[in-house]
Amino acid sequence: MVIGRENLTMPQNSFDLSRAGRVYWNLSPAELVELAIKNGEGELAANGALVARTGKYTGRTPKDKCVVKDTNTADKVWWENNRAIDEDQFAKLRAKAQGAVDGKTLYVVDTYGGADPAHRVKARFIVEKAWHALFIRTLLIRPSVDELVGFEPDWTVADFSTEVCDPEKDGTLGDAVIALNFTAQEVVIMGTQYAGEMKKSVFTILNYILPLKGVLSMHCSANIGEAGDSALFFGLSGTGKTTLSADPNRALIGDDEHGWSDTGIFNFEGGCYAKCINLSQEGEPQIWNAIKFQSVLENVVLGDRRIPDFTDTTYTENTRCAYPLENVEGAVSPSVGGHPKNVVFLTADAFGVLPPLARLTPEETMFYFLNGYTAKVAGTEAGVTEPQEVFSACFGAPFLPLPPKVYAEQLKKKIEEHDVKVWLVNTGWTGGGYGVGKRMKLGHTRAMLTAALEGSLDSVEYVQDPVFGLSIPTSCPEVPSEILNPRETWADKAAYDAKATELKGMFDANYTKFTG
Repeated sequence: MVIGRENLTMPQNSFDLSRAGRVYWNLSPAELVELAIKNGEGELAANGALVARTGKYTGRTPKDKCVVKDTNTADKVWWENNRAIDEDQFAKLRAKAQGAVDGKTLYVVDTYGGADPAHRVKARFIVEKAWHALFIRTLLIRPSVDELVGFEPDWTVADFSTEVCDPEKDGTLGDAVIALNFTAQEVVIMGTQYAGEMKKSVFTILNYILPLKGVLSMHCSANIGEAGDSALFFGLSGTGKTTLSADPNRALIGDDEHGWSDTGIFNFEGGCYAKCINLSQEGEPQIWNAIKFQSVLENVVLGDRRIPDFTDTTYTENTRCAYPLENVEGAVSPSVGGHPKNVVFLTADAFGVLPPLARLTPEETMFYFLNGYTAKVAGTEAGVTEPQEVFSACFGAPFLPLPPKVYAEQLKKKIEEHDVKVWLVNTGWTGGGYGVGKRMKLGHTRAMLTAALEGSLDSVEYVQDPVFGLSIPTSCPEVPSEILNPRETWADKAAYDAKATELKGMFDANYTKFTG
């Protein structure tokens, strides 16, 4: 039984849904929320968001991601970073997913990945849960009613989240799998209810397709000023990509994934997916106000009168909120911009030795982009008792199907062509490492970024850091000068020198992976 007003035909190479018990097609947010609650998949929060649980997996499971190695991908994919499976193995996983169709209630959602019509893909999602359908409808770009008529997908993503895998029978590493077939243009997800796997699958697809035709794909947020000056913010989870791009004085283009073509930048998504641990109206008003009806809260605990308690980590510290871009006041629509004037690399240095802001040379830009550094802090993961360095090439290694140099060379070319300024911003610790120093004040970071983006730092004096060689401004409007040079914030200067030298050694060792 198929329910929905739009086109009901499936492409020939897609999944056969004829044996499903019921198929809901491109439902509205209200219909999906109603069904999710009726099915016991979630409950409404006081702010109108749907609250759902992701079960065993409260984050991505990178070890379970794999890519089909065939004649088309064998000499293109970065196999050191992507687990290879053969076509027969994918066929078995696909058959298991096809078998999961029988008798099930399913939801089909048609979407676009990419705000630029010249470079977008049509992605069809087949999912088991109404809240998953709402999530991906919110996160990706929603076709108009007219565009849904005759919609033929380029890619099909089948997410059978409750279909648990058996490693012995299914050839998987665990009970979950995310399998991508770039030739068949299909993705099969099973065994995990973490909805973020769906959106990251589309990011991985675009990371494969776009660079091969000269369009740079990037794990970054983006915004634009009143003068039309775009800015990009690269960074790993927890470094402030979403928070800092949600600037009340600049319009948001997107918070996570973008492309950079010959005509400018464009968002891959139609929504935002933000971490919401300790979210407050005072600290992040744009995000706070965007969470309302049509939004999805993952693993958030509801307190009295169904008010979300964003401080509660009962289920996970990785609590998340998904909301459409139109919920963000002043967001750009369509979510595109001109060539950026500034690029920012964000890092949360838990060792407390990197400067809060530095201007990068072209050589340093490649060094820090390929290293993609941040740090884990104690308590965020089991077994982490002190800060640990994290290097993720291009600030997004888990989603890179191509070798990092492909993305780095394209970034270098575009920065040179458009005379872009590049900045390194540390949102981590100052005055000492985690447990000794303090986290950089958000207000100071915002002030430094404002000064950099507005050009106020172009004429100030800079000094060179003796360990990293970075150019550090000696003054910045609305920021105490004494915090600009990290060495001066440490009581024990010898301890700073030792830790900075240690971290620089880690950078150099990691960089040799790309330089030989």
